[in-house]
Amino acid sequence: MLLIAVILGIFTYGMIAAMLGTILPELSRRFQLTPSQNGKISMMQAIGLMFGGFFAGPLMDLQGKKVGMLLSLALIGLALVGLRAAKGFVPIAGMMFVLGTGGGALVTSAFAAANDIQVSWLQGAAVFNAVNLFFGLGGLVTPLIAARVFRNDVPKLLIFATCVAIIALAVNSTTAMAPPSGKVSFQAEQVTSLITSPVLLLLSLSLFLYVACEVGVWNWLARHLIAQGVPDEKALTILSLGFALGLLLGRVAVVPVLGSVTPKMVLLAAALLMAATTYIMLQTANPGTAWIAVFCAGLAMAPVFPTALGLVGTAFKPVGLDATATGIASTCGWLGLVVSSPIIGGIAGDDPKRLKKALLLLPAASLILAGVILALPQL
Repeated sequence: MLLIAVILGIFTYGMIAAMLGTILPELSRRFQLTPSQNGKISMMQAIGLMFGGFFAGPLMDLQGKKVGMLLSLALIGLALVGLRAAKGFVPIAGMMFVLGTGGGALVTSAFAAANDIQVSWLQGAAVFNAVNLFFGLGGLVTPLIAARVFRNDVPKLLIFATCVAIIALAVNSTTAMAPPSGKVSFQAEQVTSLITSPVLLLLSLSLFLYVACEVGVWNWLARHLIAQGVPDEKALTILSLGFALGLLLGRVAVVPVLGSVTPKMVLLAAALLMAATTYIMLQTANPGTAWIAVFCAGLAMAPVFPTALGLVGTAFKPVGLDATATGIASTCGWLGLVVSSPIIGGIAGDDPKRLKKALLLLPAASLILAGVILALPQL
C-alpha cells in the first residue's frame, strides 16, 4: 500500500509539473499575457515549490510523513480549483504559488516516504528511479489529454487533474506510514549542520541546476515551439510524447543500470547528454526533428532528479534527518526555477520568438551541472 500511495503522489506531481507549460499558451492568448508575465507566473510557482519543499521536511520529522502527503495533496486540489476560476495575471500567479507549495511539499513527502519502501527487487537509488517512472507518466498525460481529449479546454483539464489529486489523497489517507522518529526531533542547529555538509551542498547545487533545465522545458517548450510556427496540438504532443515519454522510458532504462554503474557516473553522463540535447532541440522548427531532440533530452534528464535525491536520503537516513535533508535539497532545486524563469522571461521580453535565445540557458546550466557532479564524492 505504501508503494501504491507513493506512486499516486508522484503521478499527481508529474501532472502538475506539466500543467503550467500545457495551459500557458491558452492562458496567454485569453488574457494577453506576455513572456515577461509568463516568467513571473512561473517564478511564483517556483517560490511556492521552495516554500513547500523546505517546510515539509521539518513537518514530517515532527508529525510524520503521512501528514506531509495529505497536506500537500490537499493544497494541490485547492489550487487546481482556484486556477479554474482565475481570470487575469494576478489570480493566476497566486494560484500557481499555492500549486507550487503543494507540489514542493508533495515531492519532499513522497521521496521521504519512498525511503521506507521495502521491496526485495528494488534497492537504493533504484527505488527512487522506479517510483519516479510515474512522474514521467503524469507529465505525459497532462499535455497529451489536453491536446487530444480536451482540445485545449483548460477548465476540463483542471477538473480532470483535481479528480486525480482527490484519488491520491483518499489512498494516502488510508495507508499506514512511519510515525515521527522518537530519537530525533527537528532543531535549528541540525539544519545548520546539514547545510554545511559538503555532500548536501553539492547535491543541492546539482538539483538547483537540474531543475532550472527540466522545469524550463516543461514551462517554456510548448510556447517556444508555437512561436516558431509549430501548431498548438503538435507542440503539446511533442511535450508529452517527446519530453515526458523520454523521461518515462529513461527511468525504466536506468533502474538496471544502477545495479552495475555508480550513481555519480550516471549523473555525469546524464548532465553531458542534457547539454547536447537541449542545445539541439532549440535549433529546429521542424516538428519531427524537434520531437526526436526533445525525446532524447527527456532520456538524458530522466535519472538526475531521483538519483540525486536518492543519494541525499542514503547519506542522511543513518542520522534520522533524511526528511529534513531531502527538504533542503529539493528547496535548492526549486530555487533554480526561481532564478531561471525571470531570466528566460526577461530575455524574451514581449516577443515569444526570442524564447529561442533565452532557452540557451538550459544547455549552459547542464554543462555547469557536469562540473558539479565531478566534484561529488562517491556515496
